[in-house]
Order: sequence, then structure tokens, then C-alpha cells
Amino acid sequence: MVRRVAVVTAALVLLAAPAGAAEKVKVGFIATFTGPLGVAGQHMIDSFMLGVDHVGGKLGGLATEVIKEDDQLKPDVGLQGAQKLIEKDKVDFVVATIFSNVMMALYKPVVDSKTFLIGSNAGPSPIAGAQCSPWFFSASWQNDGPHEAMGKHVNDKGFKRVYIMAPNYQAGKDALAGFKRYFKGEVVGEVYTTINQPDYSAELSQLKAAKPDAVYVFYPGGMGITYVKQYSQAGLIKEIPLFSAFTVDETTLKAQGDAALGTYGTAFWNPGLKNPVNERYVSGMEKKYGYTPSTYGAQSYDAALMIDAAIKGVKGNLADKEALRAAFRKADFKSVRGAFRYNHNNFPIQNFYLQQVGKDPASGKLRIEDRGLVFKDHTDAYAKDCPMKW
Repeated sequence: MVRRVAVVTAALVLLAAPAGAAEKVKVGFIATFTGPLGVAGQHMIDSFMLGVDHVGGKLGGLATEVIKEDDQLKPDVGLQGAQKLIEKDKVDFVVATIFSNVMMALYKPVVDSKTFLIGSNAGPSPIAGAQCSPWFFSASWQNDGPHEAMGKHVNDKGFKRVYIMAPNYQAGKDALAGFKRYFKGEVVGEVYTTINQPDYSAELSQLKAAKPDAVYVFYPGGMGITYVKQYSQAGLIKEIPLFSAFTVDETTLKAQGDAALGTYGTAFWNPGLKNPVNERYVSGMEKKYGYTPSTYGAQSYDAALMIDAAIKGVKGNLADKEALRAAFRKADFKSVRGAFRYNHNNFPIQNFYLQQVGKDPASGKLRIEDRGLVFKDHTDAYAKDCPMKW
């Protein structure tokens, strides 16, 4: 009798499951978890796992396993991690990564394997344009976007002579290219420094001698902490306004302290955006992990929601890749940023906002405050070079 009941129960379970539905989904998650950028990687994985929690602990209703790989901010290590995830772990999706040099190393091997790659931060220009792929979907932004927004803001404010700086790698080059695309004044200095450079005193001396009206920089993570502190210590913060993107955020602000006060940034999102999904996300992060999330986390949370929606769209049938791709393109989920839709190169069409560091009048704590919309429904500059058609 017991044996007969077990057989009947198993049959009912099979009948309840949609035809072709997988039993389990495996996600490989690649980010930098060690070194100066480790805090950003932690924001990302914490947020992704919170997203899994918020959809019931199962992506698309399937039992979910997330396998974490540390790229150590090294392209070869990131590539090895991606190959392990695909060849050994047999993941269904790869979610990656913070730095564009790592993304460029693993991008082609992942998409060539016909594994869906979800961009959770880096959006280098080549993969938005001529090297776009139907196996890649961005949950974040194309690299140039936030910098284009700041170029527009600085231009609109009437600054004529600007000094610009970034690390010498793909995202740094995209950053300054994006800024220059919308800033119509004179660039009096364009400087590229090494990744994780520990001292900027020589560059700051050259900057001061150039006497610009304003400075624009892109220095994420530990680089941003060092740069902003040294900029302030050199007395420049009182003389020359500092504008940036991903240099001052929730991963760096505490360490930068008052040196960052009054500086401006641009991003696709901020913790104060008024929509139910974002409010649930921010409060959930503060409750579960004890900190206010950053953009790194926000887009990783969205990555979980979009995978969940895509799997539901194919009723768990992970083997039907064409249907799964169509489900991703629909982007049938509610995003922390509000409305979410894709351009034909599988990068989002989205808003960008101006932010400024201020202080909470009640607590006196530093915080990043919304200063309004810069771009509405912004599209990247490289989509025209992407041959994909929907």
C-alpha cells in the first residue's frame, strides 16, 4: 500500500509540472569579492540572493542553486571561473561582472557556449555594438550612459573648461568618451591612470596647474576612496567642483567622509526612487544585511527578478532557448528603477539621475540625495552598430 501511494504521488507531481519543465536552475555568479572592490561584489551577491528570496526562494518556481566565483579583478581568473561554471557546473545562466576588462575576457567564451550571460554591472561598448549577442542581456547599463548624463549636466551648467580622469581600461575609456559626447566645452586635460593606483598626487598637481572650471572623474571602489580623499587634502575641493560617476556611492561614502560632501554624481538609480519594488528592495537590504544598497546591488537584484520572469515565461522549460530569449526580451518584471525595457542590442532603455552628497539634518550622517532627472528613456550610442534585429 505504501509503495502504491508513493507511485501515485510521483505521478501526480509529474502531471502537475508543465511539459519540459526543468527540476532545477543553476546560476553562476561572477564578481570581485576580494581586494578594494570586494565590498561592491558583496553588495551584488547579497542583492541577488535577496531577489531570490523575494520571488519565493525559487527562480521561476524551480529549485535554485547559485554558485559564486571570485574573479579577483583579473581577466584570466574571471575567464577560468566562467569556464568552470559552464563546463563543470553546467550552469543555465552566468551573471557577471564588475569590471569591463574581466567582462571582455569571459564574454565571447560564454556566449559562444550558448549560455545566457546576464550583465550585472559592466557594459563595455564593443558588446553593445558590433559584438552584440543574442545570448547576452544587460541588467545594468551600457558603460557610457552615466557619464553621458554628467557630460550633459556639466555642459548645461555652463562650465567651459573641464579636466577629466579615469583608470586606463575599457570602462575608463568608455567613461570619458561618454562624458565628451555631451560636454561641448574644452577638455583641458584627459588623463588615464593605472587600475588601483595608490597615489594621485602627481596627477593632481598637473590638474591644479591646468586651472579648469570643473573636474570629472570615474574611479570606482577603493580608487574612488583614495582619489576623493587626496583631492580634498590637496585643497582642490574648495576651489574646483568635482563631478563623477561610480566614484562616490554607498560602497565608498563612509570611508570618504566629509571629503565627498557636496560632490555630484550620476546613475540610473538611487535608494530614494519612489516605487514599490525599490522600496521593498532597500528596506529588505537594510533589514537583512544592515546596510543601504548601492547601484551594484540594485542591478543585481533586478538580474534575479528578470531571470525569474524569463523562466516563468517558458514555464520552466530551460531547454527551449529561443522561447527563453523571447521571454528575456519582454522584460516582464517590475524593476527597482521603475519601467524597464530593452533596446534591440539587449541593453536597457532607461532614465539617469543627478545625485549630490549631503547630510541628513536629523542625524548628521552623510547621504546621497536625488537632484532630479538628467536623461529620460536614454539609449546608448552603440546600438546602431549592433546587427541584431527583433
